[in-house]
Amino acid sequence: MIDEAERELSLAARAGIPGRFQLEAAIQSVHAHRAMTGATDWESIVLLYEELVHLAATVGALVGRAAALGSARGPHMGLAALDQIAPSSIVTYQPYWAVRAHLLTELGLTDEARAAYVRAIGLSGDEQAREFLTARSRRTIAGRDRARNG
Repeated sequence: MIDEAERELSLAARAGIPGRFQLEAAIQSVHAHRAMTGATDWESIVLLYEELVHLAATVGALVGRAAALGSARGPHMGLAALDQIAPSSIVTYQPYWAVRAHLLTELGLTDEARAAYVRAIGLSGDEQAREFLTARSRRTIAGRDRARNG
């Protein structure tokens, strides 16, 4: 399936006019290459998200860009990008809170991360996502407790 997707993406690229869906597919392609290489090219993902945000500045694209920036250039950069998103658009947008929690954890801001995890968990309609976020939240608290007691 990856090979087929790569062929389709290559055909679309020949048109020379990248569109929203082509950019989204390219982002997924970079992620898929992790299965073959064991690494994610976060800088490429950042560049693709930059173009996607230029074409379609949806809340999903903005949050994805922030996540990629956090992975490529550090959690401070990702958090700064999240802070630029209009507050009215993220009130009930669960991925924003999950990314925020992750970046705050990376910065060692465990109390703030825990609050963001609670918000993300509360906004999640998917049981598996809630379980994943709950486990992450517990690890964050455990790490904080180890740091305080260590």
